[in-house]
Amino acid sequence: MNNTVFSADSLRGAEVLDAPTRETRKAIIAERADRLWDMQKPDGHIVFELEADCTIPAEYVLLRHFLGEIDREREARIARYLRKVQNPDGSWPLFHDGAGNISATVKGYWALKLTGEDIDAPHMARARSWLLGQGGAAKANVFTRIMMALFRQIPWRGMPCIPVEAILMPEWFPFHMSKIAYWSRTVLTPLLILYAKRAKAANPTGLDIRELFVVPPEEQRKWQINPTGSRIGEMFLLLDKALQRAEPHVPRGIRERAIRKAEEFTISHLNGDSGLGAIYPAMANAVMALRVLGYPDDHPHMKIAREAIEKLVIEREDQIYLQPCVSPVWDTSLAAHAFLESGERDDPRLIAALDWLASKQILDHVGDWAVRRPGLRPGGWAFQYDNPDYPDVDDTAVVVAAMHRADPKRYAMNIDRACEWLVGMQSRSGGWGAFEPENEHFYLNSIPFADHGALLDPPTVDVTARCVGCLAQVDRVKYAEAVRKGVGFIRREQEADGSWFGRWGANYIYGTWSALVALKGAGEDMNQPYVRRAVAWLKARQRPDGGWGEGLESYEDWGAGFARSSTASQTAWALLGLMSAGEVESGAVTRGIDWLAAAPRDEDGPRWEEAHWTGTGFPKVFYLKYHGYAAFFPLWAMGRYENLMTSNDREVHWGL
Repeated sequence: MNNTVFSADSLRGAEVLDAPTRETRKAIIAERADRLWDMQKPDGHIVFELEADCTIPAEYVLLRHFLGEIDREREARIARYLRKVQNPDGSWPLFHDGAGNISATVKGYWALKLTGEDIDAPHMARARSWLLGQGGAAKANVFTRIMMALFRQIPWRGMPCIPVEAILMPEWFPFHMSKIAYWSRTVLTPLLILYAKRAKAANPTGLDIRELFVVPPEEQRKWQINPTGSRIGEMFLLLDKALQRAEPHVPRGIRERAIRKAEEFTISHLNGDSGLGAIYPAMANAVMALRVLGYPDDHPHMKIAREAIEKLVIEREDQIYLQPCVSPVWDTSLAAHAFLESGERDDPRLIAALDWLASKQILDHVGDWAVRRPGLRPGGWAFQYDNPDYPDVDDTAVVVAAMHRADPKRYAMNIDRACEWLVGMQSRSGGWGAFEPENEHFYLNSIPFADHGALLDPPTVDVTARCVGCLAQVDRVKYAEAVRKGVGFIRREQEADGSWFGRWGANYIYGTWSALVALKGAGEDMNQPYVRRAVAWLKARQRPDGGWGEGLESYEDWGAGFARSSTASQTAWALLGLMSAGEVESGAVTRGIDWLAAAPRDEDGPRWEEAHWTGTGFPKVFYLKYHGYAAFFPLWAMGRYENLMTSNDREVHWGL
């Protein structure tokens, strides 16, 4: 790990901005809070756009062509978006200003070609040249190769064998659908149908992408890789070869039974107009599977599955892109915390937001998590408007902490049920995963299908920290054992340099903030050496301008991420972490608050300007721009600072 730091000399040599007065800071807080309140919907909730890389809008174009549907006006608007997010070298990145990615570039180029772009246009020629220089489309990931197989751009042997009979395996078998993450389960199940049926896209234009292959795809011999490089990965490669030969000969009766079971799962989890799993890849696979199974367009299942996808569309003047999902519960709960620091806890607008959240609590539906926790009463919240099969532990902890801080009596039932569920979802290790307990069958990461490295949902520090902070805030005595185990997990996961890895946000700054506020909430002595190492790490990462910034490159190369500029959301995370560690009056916190006060802000909205992405879907594979982060977190940090500095007590008393 590269331990590059910013020295005191570099900080002294940085440009010094005039320190804003307290009145100026208070005016900024009030103005940003008012603008954030302007985002509130009539029913009380707040939601921002959630943006991913080019693959989601590109896959939407491919989906429509799979179905045989061409809408040139809409495709032209998607094409404008795809061209806008293309890198100058012709590639497409996984995040703003990132390096080119082979799979994203294949999909970006392919979608543009289907929309009618001239492949000899300069931007298309650059994309093609870049791809061929990287080894061509054969080097794309499994999910891209699956789409290519559906469009007959590669033979079916170009993707790993995923026999639909896998869905029939008993729970004791090495592979079982409950042993993979919810997102993998919802994406894979309809995909099993497509594979079993050897589905074929309508592809009305008849266009292909043969020009993206170095070797003609029918002549390509090596397709599958060992994702982990492990010995078990080599064994899985041999197994895949055997399955490729055996899969076509499965008895018809067994195959039909497996297809029916996959169909039953898909239909039972369609989730209304929020869609299968409430995530785009699963929704798209569901639509294609329903088409292959013979469901007509006017069938209720097909209509609702299509409607769910259309609700993800974002229109920006002459451009269109699709969100990977929506984030209303997450956005509303984070906004609530920002408002709790910047306003009054009895503000009717805040109560309206929390009442809306209360209406979204899942109290009567037992989700897939119950396979590992039978008998546990539901009580969590999903990330999206509706996703009752898959409540999110992280969202649940953040919602509860806001409710408890605002009005613990009003929301007593909601808090009690949620905490009961959170305690029940703790894994034996003491940590919490996002959606599943004990989802730690790590050998499955070695199967060829898992080349994305995101098949599982093991416990992580950031989610664990949120649960620890929430439970400790609500009742440190009642939940003492769960908190103790959670703190133990956090301590064991600390990096040698004092930081913590951030699974769901970028990255070490996010993880270290999460851990520090939870440890403070849990009553840990913040002068312990392991805590002070984390504090020293954060201080050393402060940039010369006073802010903090960490690019998503740090998931690939630790040192590279810190070459990025300061961002408002990451500066806020660092400040919240340091304030929880007793650094309210330190020079580092003062400089960070001054940077936030001076940093550019949107003129027509509640956000600080923030070009770089700070959200994570799957490290190294899929990243997110939460458009609300640059509104919630800076307001939260500045509000907390002002509250602490105007109080006789410099201690943070909240778990988040």
